[in-house]
Amino acid sequence: MPDDYDQFVTDRLDRLLRYATALTCDKYLAQDIVQDVLLRARTKWGRIGAVEVPYLYVKRMVTNEYLSWRRRRAARDISATHVSLDELAPAVADPAVGHAERDAMRVRIAVLPRKQRAALVLRYYEDSTDAEIARILGCTEGTVRSHISRALHTLRVNENTPSEVLR
Repeated sequence: MPDDYDQFVTDRLDRLLRYATALTCDKYLAQDIVQDVLLRARTKWGRIGAVEVPYLYVKRMVTNEYLSWRRRRAARDISATHVSLDELAPAVADPAVGHAERDAMRVRIAVLPRKQRAALVLRYYEDSTDAEIARILGCTEGTVRSHISRALHTLRVNENTPSEVLR
């Protein structure tokens, strides 16, 4: 008896999936429906396999599952306004904006003189002190503060300048 069921699934699975996909217009929902139906059909295969055309019986099960899925979904769907949805979960910032800002900042940093750029990277990326930066750059701590101050001033001035102009 299990061999009959396995053979049925092997022979008819593609057709059942195509039928369910045509019903649902959703490949993944169709797969879920066919899977649920085939699991139920396996437990009742002794009776289903005895009917004249088991495929039509299972196809009817797929249809009924689809129709009941629609009814179950309609019973669960609750209409909500945008205001109530915003209260439940506030809007999330678009991560692409952060990437675009970072790329624009990289372009602005790239036009800085090398020592100013190095001083900025050491301060804000490596979290180095003025003394450590001075040692690395081979200058005084006052010069380090000057490099950082000039670099930040240049970045502020170029903040509203389009990145393409700076390239």
